[in-house]
Amino acid sequence: MEISSASLLTHRSFTASFSCISLIHQSAAPKMGCTSSIPKVHCTVGKKKRKMMNIPNVVIFFSLTWIPVQLDLRRSLRGLIPLDLIGRLSTLRNQIAFVAEDTGGSADVELQRMLEEYLPLVLGFTKKELGLLEFVEFKWRSLEERRQARSLLNHSLNLVEQQIIIPNSWFEVLSVVHMMAMLTLSEANSLLIPKDQDGSGEKIVSSDCMKSAIDLMLKASGLLEFCVEEVLIHLPPDILKMVPQDLCKELLKAISVQALGQNATLSVKRRLACEEVSYFEQAHFCLSGCNPINPYLKKHLQFIQWKYLEAKAAAYYYHGLILDKGSEPSCHISAVCCFLAADELLSNSKKTCLSFCLAVPVTRVPPPWGIMKHLHKKIPEIASRKLQMYGYLLDQEKGLKTLPDLPEFQQSLRPDEYELPAMDPAWDTENWDIPGQTLKQHLKDCDEDEMETE
Repeated sequence: MEISSASLLTHRSFTASFSCISLIHQSAAPKMGCTSSIPKVHCTVGKKKRKMMNIPNVVIFFSLTWIPVQLDLRRSLRGLIPLDLIGRLSTLRNQIAFVAEDTGGSADVELQRMLEEYLPLVLGFTKKELGLLEFVEFKWRSLEERRQARSLLNHSLNLVEQQIIIPNSWFEVLSVVHMMAMLTLSEANSLLIPKDQDGSGEKIVSSDCMKSAIDLMLKASGLLEFCVEEVLIHLPPDILKMVPQDLCKELLKAISVQALGQNATLSVKRRLACEEVSYFEQAHFCLSGCNPINPYLKKHLQFIQWKYLEAKAAAYYYHGLILDKGSEPSCHISAVCCFLAADELLSNSKKTCLSFCLAVPVTRVPPPWGIMKHLHKKIPEIASRKLQMYGYLLDQEKGLKTLPDLPEFQQSLRPDEYELPAMDPAWDTENWDIPGQTLKQHLKDCDEDEMETE
């Protein structure tokens, strides 16, 4: 494709030629003032005082977190398994539900510890010889920014609390591992939010935080990959139809790949920048098969679009640096084309970022950090400088004014491998001592069931 010199001088000539623009449609962003942050929102209800509400910072976006709903397992399992095992299961599960509800899921470390303690106990339900696989109706509900969204908007949203009841023990395993993955990504997100480390007023992300976040994202990717490859296969077709969209194969795979892509963001190498483009292409492909009615999914797609454009800008910038090392005029022309492409992509990524943040539920525009903080300044500077240096070549060699293809690399990042823990020894039936239920206890349970039904 030939590119005119007049168009190059405007830094806006490559929009129609980018494969990313045809892959992902860029909608126009609303006009705003400062795009580096979104202020705290003040909500007024009637004559009540204005309340200041914090808008969350999002660096890593992921699906809704599902938390368990408290259950009385004693009643349904009495006489089938030992009472002490029932007590441990019921107590631990209800503790997880209480802490998640009480903290809004923010107690990442404590919840992770309890989930890791609970999972070996849950695995006992999957033992076929016990016949308990579909005996318990496990209840879970979505944990999302329902109150924030209602405070920001005056109309009804689809982001309402969802509750699911599925009588399958493998669904319980799926939900537990998924919750572990979401908590891991939540912890990584908190580490990647720029903070004032030394009281100087400048917010940065320390190298230690970045390293920890990388480990957490690889761990989360492995957990989600395990869900796709090792857990979903145990759910029969009728149960799979009941599983919420946030736990479906396509979404789990998309977030797993997305976590790998965001790891590549932390590198300054062309190879990983190009790999990042392919990761986000793959994540977009996975999400495209999901139902777009869910507003949360729409926001997720915008996040992928933003990161895709940002990744491609970085890839073209690094590709341009390598091409510019050549001595032939064609090398410099191709390099200039790459730099201008990077500048255009970066500009579009900023608009998409703003659209993402304004989508429900509203989130803050995260300030650039790490290598992207450097590229946000470097790409426009280099594009302008190189155009001034080699603009005359573009006029002389009109046949060379084409945007070179990015090199393709095999994806090198891999999720951390995850394996289920060993089943808790309490499920060893040889050591069981199960007391029989007296008639009085049975009649009492029946009365309580009737009262609940009424």
